[in-house]
Amino acid sequence: MVKKALKGFLCVLLALVLAVGGYVVYVLASYSRLDDNIEIEPIKSGSDEKLELGKEYTALIQNLGFGAYTQDFTFFMDGGTQSWAESEESVKNCINNAAFEAEKHDPDFILFQEVDFDSTRSYHINQREILEKRFAFYSSAFAVNYHSSFLAYPFTQPHGASNSGILTLSRYNITASLRRSLPISESFSKFLDLDRCYSISRVPVDGGKELVIFNVHLSAYGGSDEIRTAQMTMLFEDMKKEYDKGNYCVCGGDFNHDFTGDSTQKLNGGQEVDFGWAQPFPIVLLPDCIIRCDGYTQLVPTCRNCDIPYKPGNFTIIVDGFLVTDNVEVVSTENISTEFVYSDHNPVVLKFKLK
Repeated sequence: MVKKALKGFLCVLLALVLAVGGYVVYVLASYSRLDDNIEIEPIKSGSDEKLELGKEYTALIQNLGFGAYTQDFTFFMDGGTQSWAESEESVKNCINNAAFEAEKHDPDFILFQEVDFDSTRSYHINQREILEKRFAFYSSAFAVNYHSSFLAYPFTQPHGASNSGILTLSRYNITASLRRSLPISESFSKFLDLDRCYSISRVPVDGGKELVIFNVHLSAYGGSDEIRTAQMTMLFEDMKKEYDKGNYCVCGGDFNHDFTGDSTQKLNGGQEVDFGWAQPFPIVLLPDCIIRCDGYTQLVPTCRNCDIPYKPGNFTIIVDGFLVTDNVEVVSTENISTEFVYSDHNPVVLKFKLK
């Protein structure tokens, strides 16, 4: 009887080892990164008019949180419990609410991050398609910046396979767009940080120059001082190259840094809170020709930590924002408070003129 029980136990153990080993082989074998410098074919549904010098334009950025982050949502990778959005209906509501909020500001340019398609966590809803239909008269360029094989954790609700990207929308036709692959860690954390990138989209300006729009989403999970510095340096060098050509640069998105350098303390009662990814923006790395747009009239957070459901007083931070080259006049920058009802991020609105 004992031998029979032991034999049964060993069979179960062997099956478990084979299953885990097979899964590890699957994850390792399916790992891949997209190449650098991939040309993106923009959809030209916007205006053929060229941008004018001295005219005021509006840009808006918004991380959509893959349509999952209602106020009650907590994410397992932030110390919470949930892996999927609450429901298909909830995902659609979140994405449409984000689009509605953007429409209220009548932006000329919109930079969305964490736009899912065919992902387990967001019920395989094509969020890009929803947004491109909502903004049907905008030109668009989409770059994949996250795709993963099936993640079998958490065990109670496996995160599954993920596909996500960054979407740039322009009222004026984008003539060309490029996907740049960012450096990421080569350690095990690379399996959590697949295909991090930014996109570079071009819109013609009167006089033969271009407005070059950088849509960014830098690393949070799996980052390190070395990787953060390498990503920022690459971005700044690309912006400076365009500036040296005489072009105008507007860069916006989720930097996954304390964008003002001190919002962690100012928004949280002066506490020295450290969630690892909330490192100060490396202002010392900025070339002289690039300006960080942090002149806010009010200190409104752009991101909440998602270890617990949101309520006023929880940890918040400013990680989303804009950079511009000094040939762009910043008229105003405003963080928009949505109380995190449809995303764990708030939108940021920039009004600017080309000098």
